[in-house]
Amino acid sequence: MAFLSDTLSRVKPSPTIAVTTKAQEMKAAGRDVIGLGAGEPDFDTPQNVKDAGARAIAEGRTKYTAVDGIPELKQAIRDKFARDNGLDYDMGQITVGTGGKQVLYNAFMATLNPGDEVIVPAPYWVSYPDMVLLAGGKPVIVEAGIETGFKLTPDALEAAITPRTKWIIFNSPSNPTGAGYTAAELKALTDVLMRHDHVWTLTDDMYEHLVFDGFEFATPAQVEPGLKDRTLTVNGVSKAYAMTGWRIGYAGGPEDLIKAMRKIQSQSTSNPCSISQWAAVEALNGPQDFIEPNNATFRRRRDLVVAGLNACPGIECPVPEGAFYVYPSIAGCIGKTTAGGTRITNDETFATALLEEEGVAVVFGAAFGLSPHFRVSYATSDEALEDACARIRRFCEGLS
Repeated sequence: MAFLSDTLSRVKPSPTIAVTTKAQEMKAAGRDVIGLGAGEPDFDTPQNVKDAGARAIAEGRTKYTAVDGIPELKQAIRDKFARDNGLDYDMGQITVGTGGKQVLYNAFMATLNPGDEVIVPAPYWVSYPDMVLLAGGKPVIVEAGIETGFKLTPDALEAAITPRTKWIIFNSPSNPTGAGYTAAELKALTDVLMRHDHVWTLTDDMYEHLVFDGFEFATPAQVEPGLKDRTLTVNGVSKAYAMTGWRIGYAGGPEDLIKAMRKIQSQSTSNPCSISQWAAVEALNGPQDFIEPNNATFRRRRDLVVAGLNACPGIECPVPEGAFYVYPSIAGCIGKTTAGGTRITNDETFATALLEEEGVAVVFGAAFGLSPHFRVSYATSDEALEDACARIRRFCEGLS
C-alpha cells in the first residue's frame, strides 16, 4: 500500500505475540492447546501493590504527571538501584516509561543516526533488532550459541566493534535462554568496552530477581564503574512483581541522555499511567518477601521442563540460571519426518508441526536469531508443563 511508510518494510510483527494469538485462536475453535509462548509470570500481582493502585484511584491520582515519572517513583527507583546494585543516580538521571520496551525505544530514537551500529547478541529478545531498525540504526547480530552457554565472549565482542558502533545490548538473565552472566563474565566483557570509549552499554535487567541455585545477579555499571557515564541501566516491575499489564519500566543513566529520552517521550506517549506509577512505588518500596517463594516455584518448574525435554529424542536442553525460559536445541530432529507427514527442515517447521499435531505452542528459534532451537516459557502450571513435555516427547518419538 503506497500510503504506508517505507519504515514498516524494515520491521516485522512480534513472533511471540503471533504464536500466542494462534494458540488462542485454536483454543477458541475447540482444540486442546497448551500455550508455552507467553513471556509473563502466571502469578497475580501482590496484594499490597494492587491495594496501592486502588488507593491511587480512590484518592484521585488520575491526572497527568511529569512526562517521565512522578518524584515519588523516581526516588523509589533511586533507592532500588542503590540497595540492589550499588548504583548512585540523581533524580535527573532517572526516567520512567510505559514498560521497559518504551525505555529502550526512547534510547534508540534519541541516539541513533542512519548507519549507527548496535551490537545485539543472539539469541536475543525479538524486539531489539526491530527497534534499532525503526530508529534508523543497523543491528549487528553476534551469535552466542549453546557451546558458550548462550553467552557472548570477549573475543566475539571485540571482533564486532567498529567505528560505527554506538551501543551494545546486555540482557541477563536472558530472554529467550535464561542464561545469566556472572560478575566475572561481565567484567571480562566490560574490560573490552573500556578500550572503546565510543561504545555505550544498554542493559536489560528485567529478570534481575528471577535467579536460581545461588546465582548472583550483576549489571555492567556495577562491575565496572568506569562505564557508568556511558551506560543506560534499564529495569522494570513487569517480571519479578508480576505486573506485566501495569506497563512500568525505568532506567538510570547520564542526565543528557535522560533529557533526550524525555523529549522523545513528551512527543509520543507523555506520562506512564498515573495509577500504575503509584503501584510501582509500593512494589519497589514494599515487602520483597514474595520473590523467593515465587522463584522456588519457577525453579521447580525449570527442573521439571529441563528433565522432560532432555528425555525427548533429538532434543538437548541446557539448565538456565534465571528468568522462566528454556531454549532447547532440536539439531537432532532436523531432516526427520513427523507422524503427520511434515518434514522438519528448520525450527519453524518443527514448532508449526508441534502445534498442529500435538497442540503445544512454542516459539521457534529463528525468531530470536539462533537456530535450530525453540523457546519454552515455563510460567504456567506444573500440570500443563508435564502434559506439554509428554506431548513433545511423543512428537519426537514419532519422528522418522
